[in-house]
Amino acid sequence: MVEITNALGAGWDVMEVKAPAVSDGDGGSGGSPEALAAVRGAEIYLGYGVPSGIAAAAKGTLRWAHSATAGVGSSLAHLAGSGAVLTNSAGVHAEPMADWVIAAIAYFTRGLDRMISAQRQGRWAKEDFTDGAIPMREFCDLRLGIFGLGGIGTAVARRGLALGMSVAGVRRRPERGGPAGAKWIGALADLPRLAAGSDVLVIAAPHTTETAGAVDRSVLERLPLHGLVINVSRGSLLDEQALLELIDLRRLRGAALDVFAVEPLPAEHPFWRHPRLLVSPHVSAVTTGFWDRETALIVDNIRRYLAGAPLTNVVDLEAGY
Repeated sequence: MVEITNALGAGWDVMEVKAPAVSDGDGGSGGSPEALAAVRGAEIYLGYGVPSGIAAAAKGTLRWAHSATAGVGSSLAHLAGSGAVLTNSAGVHAEPMADWVIAAIAYFTRGLDRMISAQRQGRWAKEDFTDGAIPMREFCDLRLGIFGLGGIGTAVARRGLALGMSVAGVRRRPERGGPAGAKWIGALADLPRLAAGSDVLVIAAPHTTETAGAVDRSVLERLPLHGLVINVSRGSLLDEQALLELIDLRRLRGAALDVFAVEPLPAEHPFWRHPRLLVSPHVSAVTTGFWDRETALIVDNIRRYLAGAPLTNVVDLEAGY
């Protein structure tokens, strides 16, 4: 708060809303009465998502809104007609989320899930690993496919390449390419091809009308035997029922999921008790470094805003992210 106030300088009134904020998904959907009261007549709004009613509350004054989340679906809807520029925090989350993805890959490819199971049984399970019953893959032998090559997907790709993995990906605008060393970069229509050539499929694309439901059964069935699925995007992109069925049929090795179609994940959901699923409560982005990065992004954009320069992380209204 001090850094933000100092960056704005004299002549600006800065109001801090003390009401609790929701950081899940796209941020607060309704917003607190305190936030809506504070935003009346405001020129800049900073928060977790953009609250509903903001367009009317700050009509004629709001010029820039920033969300501390990467997803902005609800924020776009709430800002409709306001004329305000929207920025998000996509790059802020990339590094810790990419670390989480690599940890999830190791969890399955190095058999840590089976080791934990054997430990709970008090069983010395050496033969399970030495007789080939549990595939123990090396990173350098893995083909890593990434659906979505924005900040998060690119950070995952860089780590995969550094560890010797073969990396390919698909993105909305393939002409933008990917990190140096990637085998190929395709469009959304190439998602089945990506799955067929990937031992690990990482879902890191934003939720849009184009990506919703994109990783369906037909895509999952293209994955090779013992393939892995990792989702750090949104549960809406993945057919969770098809994933569960293919894992039960032993067509897939397993899945690491940080996001779900319904959150919190219902207590009765079969994912909770499945031995080949890693369930994470939407925390892949959590890190002690978040506020340092977030504050640095906001302060840099404040300086740009005051100077009349282009802002960083401006959301593409057409693309929806």
